[in-house]
Amino acid sequence: MADDVWRRDEIESPCVRICVIHPEARICTGCLRSVDEITRWSKMTAEERREIMTALPDRAGLLAKRRGGRAGRARARG
Repeated sequence: MADDVWRRDEIESPCVRICVIHPEARICTGCLRSVDEITRWSKMTAEERREIMTALPDRAGLLAKRRGGRAGRARARG
């Protein structure tokens, strides 16, 4: 079939087009990949991509919540 030419077995990118690197965790706040992983993604093997995709949910905890604003000032005083 002609459609088979366009079918790919590769794991799709987890990119959600929110490309901001967290200054402390050094991972993208959108897809949770490191800059190195983002850069190398298209050259990785399917196994490497699968390993990263498996690890991504656990990385969400690396993004510290912002402690500014009124709540942050209240904690600093208390």
